[in-house]
Amino acid sequence: MSSHSFNQSFLSITLTQGSTDSLHKSGIETVLHIEEKQIVEELNPGERARILRKLDWHLLPFVSLLYMLSFLDRANVGNAKVAGMSKDLNLIGLRYNIAAAVFFILYSFAEVPSNIALKLFRPSRWIPIIMLAWGLVMTLMCLVDSFRSLVVARMFLGLTEAGLFPGVTYYISLWYPRSEQSKRIAIFFSAATVAGAFGGLLAYGIEHLEGIGGLHGWQWIVSCLSFFFMHDVSSLFSIPKRPQFLTETERAYVIDMLKQDANDLATHYHIRFVLQAMKDYKTYIQVFIYMGLLVPVYAIALFTPTIINELGYSTTHAQLLSAPPFLAGCFATILVGVYSDKYQIRGPFIIGGACVSIVGYILLYCDGPAGMSYTGACLAAIGVYPTIAVDLAWAGSNAGGDLKRGVVIAMVIGLGNLGGICSSFVYIDPPNFHIGHGTIMGFLCLSMSLSLFAMWDYSRLNKKKEAQCQAEGLTDSRKNEFRDMGDASPLFR
Repeated sequence: MSSHSFNQSFLSITLTQGSTDSLHKSGIETVLHIEEKQIVEELNPGERARILRKLDWHLLPFVSLLYMLSFLDRANVGNAKVAGMSKDLNLIGLRYNIAAAVFFILYSFAEVPSNIALKLFRPSRWIPIIMLAWGLVMTLMCLVDSFRSLVVARMFLGLTEAGLFPGVTYYISLWYPRSEQSKRIAIFFSAATVAGAFGGLLAYGIEHLEGIGGLHGWQWIVSCLSFFFMHDVSSLFSIPKRPQFLTETERAYVIDMLKQDANDLATHYHIRFVLQAMKDYKTYIQVFIYMGLLVPVYAIALFTPTIINELGYSTTHAQLLSAPPFLAGCFATILVGVYSDKYQIRGPFIIGGACVSIVGYILLYCDGPAGMSYTGACLAAIGVYPTIAVDLAWAGSNAGGDLKRGVVIAMVIGLGNLGGICSSFVYIDPPNFHIGHGTIMGFLCLSMSLSLFAMWDYSRLNKKKEAQCQAEGLTDSRKNEFRDMGDASPLFR
């Protein structure tokens, strides 16, 4: 991809203080003196759909590419393992598991500070810094020559990649109303499944570079894309400071659409909103739902080549056969995201996806023929991958106020990613991996149980607020009184 095309794509990531704040700063309020509400009323549903599609084309392709490269960088250690890294670095015992796990330590704890920084600074500066940092780390991973250096490199990779996924998820929530977020996050997250598929195919080809430049094939696997990625990304610091792909009328429409969806809740920074997120029990319910889903996601990413290899396939075939489960997961992720938004339901899709994944793990656990076990691996990916986007849309939609939403998303992703440490250590009993498959099924059951509770609890809270509004005569005309209350506002649903 050329530097010019990167610049054109990245025009979208130019807001300074969240979408509503920065769009106001672009001068909309002074143009034509048109009332935003009047503009919204004049635009029919077809125009709304056209504007949303325009946002999609400018926002989603580039951030999806970024996340694909990010996930490829963190997960290709699984492909490198079966390509000879274990032998060359003497990864005996639990050494590989440790190297996989240390990534999640700094990755998890850096996500909340990163999302706060994204709110305080321009995404057009913050995200390129993250990208350059992780590109540098991945490029230098070709110099890894021992278990110790691999651990250090993986820790720094976790630190540098920490801000991208929660940052872009938060960023999407600032551009789209809650009813439109699931399919956008699904498209963005589907890049992870593409990365899993592309990683296997890429590893198959790059493995043949063994010996070139004095490097092993697995060293090429972990670093080859990063150099070109950094070269293209270095031009992003000259990005314009304001979005230019919307007309003035379209910008005003987006502002009002987001205001109405958020009930005019606060968008500025204040520590009280950070504390609101940290003290809210609903945040931690979502953290554990997400953790229960993410443990199998990372297990699939880190161990699918190994599991397929243990089914009796050669290393080469294991690299190639690791692609179809991820491709199937990609299509399922987008499809479920679309229908989740269409029917405006989240919890049932999470529970349904977890059930499909459990069926896949049961097939893997039963030690049947290789074909049946491989089908199980595909079902495991098809079931669990779509639940990630739906859950993040669910968590973000139920957090009121820009900053609280950003902190909640970062906490859900950050603390949930601690489950990746568990993923790194459960597959320790080859060739059948009963401990790993059984543990994954337990985490999926945890997510299903908590999703049922969350569905009941959100319904209970909404009924309570509706009763309060009726009893006290509360209407939207008084929403400014509750501006700083976040989702505790009686007008928030």
